[in-house]
Amino acid sequence: MYQRIVVAIDGSELSDKAFRHALGLAGQLKAKLIAVTVTDPSLIVTSGAEMMQVNTTTVINELNRAKEESAARILGAAKEAAAAAGQRIEVLHVPDSQTADGILETATSQGADLIVMGSHGRRGLGRLLLGSQAAEVLAHASIPVLVVK
Repeated sequence: MYQRIVVAIDGSELSDKAFRHALGLAGQLKAKLIAVTVTDPSLIVTSGAEMMQVNTTTVINELNRAKEESAARILGAAKEAAAAAGQRIEVLHVPDSQTADGILETATSQGADLIVMGSHGRRGLGRLLLGSQAAEVLAHASIPVLVVK
């Protein structure tokens, strides 16, 4: 049925649940599983910027390094969980992208035929029933999306 599954992970409890579900599904179907984590662009917004000088390059570089380290931890944990289950997975970090866009672009570039994701993740104040990123993926995906809650 499904041969290439992209699962979106962000280290949240619900994304871990979605990952476990995708891992089990991929194992049963003998499908390739691709775990992706997406990190947003680093932006600095401040009022009164005309009144001060700040070397934003250093701040942005530190933010980007922290996001790289977080993505590496999240993806490393996914690889370990897959290995413990006797499965191999591919992992990808999509930096500097809006989450839904990164998930959809990964699904397209990987030739996925299913996207698995949590109904909401770390993005806190999402929509009532469905997180805004999950809603975006559902609205724009051209392949089936399995939303785990």
